[in-house]
Amino acid sequence: MKRAPLILLTGATGYVGGRLLRRLEASGRRVRCLVRDPQRLAHRVGHETEVAAGDVLNPDARAAALRDVSAAYYLIHSMGARRGFESLDRRAAEGFAQAAAQAGVERIIYLGGLGTGGQGLSSHLRSRQEVGRILRNGPVPAIEFQSSIVLGSGSLSFEMIRALVERLPVMVTPRWVSTPAQPIAIEDLLAYLEAALDLPLPESRVFRIGGAERTSYGGIMQEYARQRGLRRWMVPVPVLTPHLSSLWLGLVTPLYARIGRKLVDSLRHPTVVDDDEALQAFAIRPRGLQASIARAIEEEERVLAETRWSDALSSSGLPRDWTGVRFGTRIVSSYTTHVPVPAARAFAPIRRIGGRRGWYHANGLWRLRGALDLLVGGVGLRRGRRDPERLAVGDTVDWWRVEQIEPERRLRLAAEMRLPGRAWLEFEVTPAAGGSRIRQSAIFDPVGLAGLLYWYALYPLHFLVFRGMLRAIARQATRPQA
Repeated sequence: MKRAPLILLTGATGYVGGRLLRRLEASGRRVRCLVRDPQRLAHRVGHETEVAAGDVLNPDARAAALRDVSAAYYLIHSMGARRGFESLDRRAAEGFAQAAAQAGVERIIYLGGLGTGGQGLSSHLRSRQEVGRILRNGPVPAIEFQSSIVLGSGSLSFEMIRALVERLPVMVTPRWVSTPAQPIAIEDLLAYLEAALDLPLPESRVFRIGGAERTSYGGIMQEYARQRGLRRWMVPVPVLTPHLSSLWLGLVTPLYARIGRKLVDSLRHPTVVDDDEALQAFAIRPRGLQASIARAIEEEERVLAETRWSDALSSSGLPRDWTGVRFGTRIVSSYTTHVPVPAARAFAPIRRIGGRRGWYHANGLWRLRGALDLLVGGVGLRRGRRDPERLAVGDTVDWWRVEQIEPERRLRLAAEMRLPGRAWLEFEVTPAAGGSRIRQSAIFDPVGLAGLLYWYALYPLHFLVFRGMLRAIARQATRPQA
């Protein structure tokens, strides 16, 4: 049997690339990923997907990755670079176009950004459009998608909007908040990217894509607030420079200041679709703003979205072994420990947690918290658990409810106490050298300022309780009767 064509995917550790990878795998496509650090992708790829180590600026790695490839996705940009990102993007695109021609690649698919203004474009947007021109003018036919704002759980723009609306009842808004835009749902963007593999392509083409309706960042924020049941007021101001805006965003959103500055600098340009070429060429009909935000919020119901903008290597040079991280407005405190026993024994005290056995550490504080919850009309600790040894999805464990359980591997509990937000407690056991690793994660999705104040007021107490609980679980696991 003839094998399916091989597709090269660059940028697979980024937000769009990571989701596109799963979509391509689900549709049975043969995929090879080119990444600088293969370990960051090892747990995300299917068994049939190849992972090649290297950088697009490295000629040898480039040539090896493009060998036997029929189509290549170019989803790379240097937004997180401190300086000289335009030169890096230019060199990378020129080298990639030539290497693709030498390897016999039939098409290149590139994702750029919408925006008009010629020399008045921001440096970030100007660079992305220059990359598109380089690829289209190269020897291999290229499809360039110029996209408006991307809305999806974990996307850079959506996380910025989400954080601003959740945290600020009153927002001082600069002029860029009213700039016209045509946001597109991540699912519709991915549909365009995959459909581009099968589009007849005698020559390079540009498609401008967006959602079904025009709005602005302000309109997106108002719609998000409406769907979350939040009342928000916007106070426009005539002047707020990109530099000041980026510092403001850095204080109240998960954006790094240098990325925020480049993003904000681009937001002053309208990003609306002025033709219907994409609608004529593809059988894709993008959804509107209300449906896009509803879908993104629905995705946020999962503890962590599949991929995050901060997963991209370009977004940060910092180590990733922190015990405290943020995913949008969701706050995660995660701790790990190693136990010299198999996974089944490591998981045993976890599945027995709560009820009469208690929480292994600081049970007096747990009872106090339960009593306070009862005082405000919550469930407290009075519900206990159905069975002291076994758990099933839907079971109650004091003020928690079992949301997911995988025997000997994972337990996720969703809080049903009275909180200014939503909370989960998750335990995960994985095999490790000489035994098993237990990871315990406390996850909180605060609603508004009250939620943030609640979390940070109790953080020192959580630090002591959860770390002590994990140590006690480890001791229980190593006892013979565990």
